[in-house]
Amino acid sequence: MSEAGAAARKANRGLLRRMLPYLLPYWPFVSLAVLLVLIGTTAQLAGPYLTRIALDDYIAAGDMEGLLGLLGVYAVILAVGFGGAYGQAWIVNLFGQRVMRDIRRDVFDHIQKLHTGWFDRHPIGKVVTRATSDVDALNELLSSGVVMIITDVVLLVGIMAVLIWMNPALALVTFGAVPALFIAGWIFRRKIRPAFRRVRAAVASVNAFIQETLTGMEVLQLFRQERRRAWEYRKLNREHTDAHLDTVMCFSVFYPVVEMITAITVALIVGYGGSRIGAGELTVGALVAFLMYSEMFFRPIRDLTEKFNILQGAMAASERIVELLDTEPAIGNAPAARLPGHRHGALHLEGVSFAYNEDRWVLRDIDLDIAPGETVGLDVRDWRVPELRRQFSMVQQDVHLFSGTVLDNIRLGDETITEEDARRAAEAAEVTAWARNLPDGLETQLGERGGGLSQGQRQLVGIARAMARTSRVLVLDEATSSVDTETERAVQTALGRVIENRTSLVIAHRLSTIRGADRIVVLHRGRIRETGTHEELLAAGGIYRRLYELQFAEEAVLAAG
Repeated sequence: MSEAGAAARKANRGLLRRMLPYLLPYWPFVSLAVLLVLIGTTAQLAGPYLTRIALDDYIAAGDMEGLLGLLGVYAVILAVGFGGAYGQAWIVNLFGQRVMRDIRRDVFDHIQKLHTGWFDRHPIGKVVTRATSDVDALNELLSSGVVMIITDVVLLVGIMAVLIWMNPALALVTFGAVPALFIAGWIFRRKIRPAFRRVRAAVASVNAFIQETLTGMEVLQLFRQERRRAWEYRKLNREHTDAHLDTVMCFSVFYPVVEMITAITVALIVGYGGSRIGAGELTVGALVAFLMYSEMFFRPIRDLTEKFNILQGAMAASERIVELLDTEPAIGNAPAARLPGHRHGALHLEGVSFAYNEDRWVLRDIDLDIAPGETVGLDVRDWRVPELRRQFSMVQQDVHLFSGTVLDNIRLGDETITEEDARRAAEAAEVTAWARNLPDGLETQLGERGGGLSQGQRQLVGIARAMARTSRVLVLDEATSSVDTETERAVQTALGRVIENRTSLVIAHRLSTIRGADRIVVLHRGRIRETGTHEELLAAGGIYRRLYELQFAEEAVLAAG
């Protein structure tokens, strides 16, 4: 148990160290907030003492004029306390929002650097949860937690000092509740942290499930899977509810225990204080002030418990955020990474292998030279990744479009591509031809994932993206496999324009896409089996010829007839 506690404390310190760089730039905010805390705390501590003076010195003596003067002083102190509380709340929330802005920025930037394989293993809904609600949990801690904890601690220390100064014996009676509160809090902490972890995990699972369901709604409805999906959601929803109820149970037990300890302590103060009044050792005003201070003594303890609730939720969220930020991209810059020195499109592949996982190899030991005039061997592992990617353009089988106009989707925020460049690319890629029928032409706003456009139209926008860029190497990944024959003609025309003056790697199962290629490389089970032109491969009578005969059997029969 002690080892587990030590591990938990070490993990907490590690999390706090990771969050510290986000806090340090805003230390002036924290310093000013703490100053206002001291002002507000002083104002709060003055209230009960002024009450004692009012009861013992003015009300008991019937001095109403002196009482009115004391009330004026108290009003000024209240105004000062109100101003301090207002300034503190404003500064703390400003500080919290700026820290959250920085964390959100870093989380989003880091997500964009992760390799695509990471997203295959992590549901999008869970990633969204980490970037949104998990960060919001930290916001709640910073906005209403950190400085308020400082406020409560300062107030607690101040009250303890005043109690000891007023009456050490009664102070000891009050402080006698501290060990019981400490034990109750220790038990509470051991129970609540795992419960909060389950809550955060359950929220992420629910978000991931909803995201997946909405994305695949058409398929679910088509195959009448609504009832099964609803049952699965109810199961996840129930797990989330149960996890949250575990936290409710912890607080439902802890708060009454604190209230019971508080009530017993107040009763002891009244009993002991009353006996001292009877013995002439204590005044009524002093006892009333002491009771007010004792109530103030337990209030920050209860507040600290509530802040601990926020802290536990924030710590569980920060664990997930730090885990994300600590995830290193599988593809990154080597220590001696440099800018690419060659920009003419020559490629040299040597011993290249790739697998989605350990037992699913897609490429095995590929050796291949692709030269637009000469062969230049480049070890791309020594290139800076952003600059390396800049040398490539890609048209995929499923082109992803973003919310925005057609032109926005061609430019994708690249400031080096002017609007005129994008329009020329749209014209060359056959996009302008069908975009004229849209309400605002190329300025038409598209929905999520290009809603309202056909698969072929999205493909043409993807081709226009590639044409608008100056990259020397073009990769076409099954660019025509998902379009109909008529649309394929437009795509093929656009592809013929985009590959001009570029080194092109065309990946295809549909052989019509690659018939006119300068060289065709046939891959089978991840390895290169044949290489040559279309005519050379047909004459060789190998794998390519068999694929050709399967796809063009009907044409071959008609031609033979």
